[in-house]
Amino acid sequence: MERQHARTLWYDRPKYVFMEFCVEDSTDVSVLIEDHRVVFRNGDGVELYNEIEFYAKVNSKDSQDKRSGRSITCFVRKWKEKVAWPRLTKEDIKPVWLSVDFDNWRDWEGDDEVELAQVEHYAELLNKVSTKRPPPAMDDLDDESDNEDATTN
Repeated sequence: MERQHARTLWYDRPKYVFMEFCVEDSTDVSVLIEDHRVVFRNGDGVELYNEIEFYAKVNSKDSQDKRSGRSITCFVRKWKEKVAWPRLTKEDIKPVWLSVDFDNWRDWEGDDEVELAQVEHYAELLNKVSTKRPPPAMDDLDDESDNEDATTN
């Protein structure tokens, strides 16, 4: 089986490092977060495999991953909070499949409350995406005859 790397985005926050493995419609996915590395594996069709040695130690017991239809997002808790990571990897090299998520990157010094609100908001959005709900009721819409009366007056 052919093995490739999944495109991976990451960004840094005071308490967490966030990683997103960009894979669509994955069913056979495995994410292993350890104190010094993460291993991502996807066996659907072409095997995707990423192994990342972290820049610094993380708290694997307080880290988690969340699957959606288009990606797997990892919330990795830093061992030393409020210490900025200049890169995700231990080695000072940048693999071609690893990129900074500039849409979410920002200077965060002194932003603890904002970070907590954003983490909670992001987790809530992910839950909404993964939770199927029935379509909204349309019984509050006006009938066509009511609209015609309103336009002729």
